[in-house]
Amino acid sequence: MRSGRIFIRSLFGAALVSATVAAVPPAATAAAANPVISSPTAGNRGFPFLAAAEDLGSLGYSEKEFFFSGTATSYSKLGIWGSDGRWSVLPTGRAAYKSRMLVRRPVDPAKFNGTVVVEWLNVSGQIELSPDYWFAREELLRQGYAWVGVSAQSVGVEGGLGEIKGLKGWDPSRYGSLNHPGDAFSYDIFSQAGQALRTPNGPDPLGGLQVRTVLADGESQSAGFMTTYANAVHPVARVYDGFMIHSNSAVGAPISGSLAGVLFMPNPSRIRTDLSAPVFVVLTETDVPGASAARQADTSKIVHWELAGTSHGDQWAYDTGQPTVIRSAGDAAPGPDCAAGSAPFNDGPGHYSMNVALRHLASWARGGARPPSAPVVDTNRRDPATGLVAGGVRLPDVAVPTRTLTGQRDTSGGGVFCGLYGARDPWNGDADPWDRHDAGDPSDPATPRDAEPDLTVLYPTHAGYVGKVRAAAESAVAAGYLLPEDAATIVAAAQDSPIGS
Repeated sequence: MRSGRIFIRSLFGAALVSATVAAVPPAATAAAANPVISSPTAGNRGFPFLAAAEDLGSLGYSEKEFFFSGTATSYSKLGIWGSDGRWSVLPTGRAAYKSRMLVRRPVDPAKFNGTVVVEWLNVSGQIELSPDYWFAREELLRQGYAWVGVSAQSVGVEGGLGEIKGLKGWDPSRYGSLNHPGDAFSYDIFSQAGQALRTPNGPDPLGGLQVRTVLADGESQSAGFMTTYANAVHPVARVYDGFMIHSNSAVGAPISGSLAGVLFMPNPSRIRTDLSAPVFVVLTETDVPGASAARQADTSKIVHWELAGTSHGDQWAYDTGQPTVIRSAGDAAPGPDCAAGSAPFNDGPGHYSMNVALRHLASWARGGARPPSAPVVDTNRRDPATGLVAGGVRLPDVAVPTRTLTGQRDTSGGGVFCGLYGARDPWNGDADPWDRHDAGDPSDPATPRDAEPDLTVLYPTHAGYVGKVRAAAESAVAAGYLLPEDAATIVAAAQDSPIGS
């Protein structure tokens, strides 16, 4: 895999924002425009960009792509925007657009659970990626969700500074008719995508499935858009029933549609407290230093989790998504490009947390119980013996550790995205190359150096180790931080491991 230099452009975009600050009514009264839906031609490649590499049919799912088109609105700030997120705007422009959505849904309507997850596709790598689909893939497929990836930003459609010049450059025959007028219009385009799923004007992307709940989702750069969307777009569009904001920073996306606009956004940008739609903010350990300034108390409609021992991107998401990325992008696929001999990627429990967070949010948006609150991560405190951070949601990989898991890593000699993948350090008597220098040793990031824990001392018997893992898993399930089926997977892995044997 080769990434070359990946330039990060258009990290943020504009928003369609309300001129009012009143509490938002349910999404059943959606006010977004209803675009025209159409189906693409096969094009030169015969499959859509980001088409799944796995056989979805064998899992009871179908995958289809749809175009949607109409007229989008851009907006500018109205009044002063403060850190409380109660933001108002004024409409400033209108432009024709045509974009696309990629739809994965259960083939059997009886398997559909009624919830559609609409992911704002991430374009930080200058091509479209679906990180939250990969993080929560297990939960999505086993529970019968529909998933929709939306090409909301100009880079994904028109191209940016990467080798692949957007969808239109990747397959001109398939995507040549698409038109994105710029990121000042991206929020309204995302609103109209959700509206198209509720009341299709043309072919039904969901094939007649009976929709109960539509959730908006964004990870990393896209989470910055979700912050502004929830604060400013939702009060007027009223399309989505809930919001997943995964790995955002302390500052929301700017309204101007340009990266420079972030300088004029409130810092910090918190979630407004008068929303009727629930907002779930989930941060990995990597994100906490850059996002902690926006911490706020949980309310009946806002819950905030910070996950110990996790990273912004990780081995699970990489392994799950990379075959799909390679299928579409080949050698132009963006990659972490970490230096040779540096620690491997974090392989911690981030995906288990996203599974339970999604199930919580879907129930919460339908009027169910609010997810439990959680302690915050303290990145200034680490266990000197294990290198594990203090605080946060602590799943069995962290509560009963067998390796150091961290959201931080040495990035010297690495690529632009290397630092997002955290690190893991097996406890093997300091035998790894990165154990020989403090800066690259995730288990011992500061002097004086300490020897790694000895697994035979920590867990002298296999039964004792498995018992501790089982107790930690049961405790996490009882607290609402882990799903029972994922707990069973974790315990089975402990039973199959050689630890304590």
